[in-house]
Amino acid sequence: MRLLVVDGNSIVNRAFYGIRPLTNREGQFTHAIYGFLTMLRKIEKEENPDAVAVAFDLKAPTFRHKAYDGYKATRKGMPPELASQMPPLRELLGLLGYTIVTCEGYEADDILGTFAAACENSGNECVIATGDRDSLQLVSDKTHVHLCTNRDDILYTPGKIREDYGVTPAELIEIKGRASVPRGLAI
Repeated sequence: MRLLVVDGNSIVNRAFYGIRPLTNREGQFTHAIYGFLTMLRKIEKEENPDAVAVAFDLKAPTFRHKAYDGYKATRKGMPPELASQMPPLRELLGLLGYTIVTCEGYEADDILGTFAAACENSGNECVIATGDRDSLQLVSDKTHVHLCTNRDDILYTPGKIREDYGVTPAELIEIKGRASVPRGLAI
């Protein structure tokens, strides 16, 4: 089986900031919804999955927020023009038959990793669609990352990571881990 897991927050942000604002007759912003669905259809066509799941963050704090007060402390909140599009997008995805996955206390990234591990353990393939390069650490022979960029989408396999970064996915984890440790926190 080939599972496509979509990083909903990452893709909707790309759509929101990548398309000029569009509204419907009632003045409701729709460009993030339009862009998300356009990108999703394109990714599905390219990856030809047997199943699709879309993971979203929830507003509730995650275990990382509880462990470290400064976690994402400088990140801006979601603009109201985007926040207003999230409920209709989720409803539309459900109506179209997509599985939506959220988990209080965890981010969509954690859900992506969980699906990737489950696929690995069961001998299935997992393709993660995201705009977040942090997901590259999940790449393996059974898990690939369909990275959505401003120019083109790139399919990351272990070979593509070596070609672009000169390291293996495991070494990429080590590099990212060292770069993201907050000052004063022991490794």
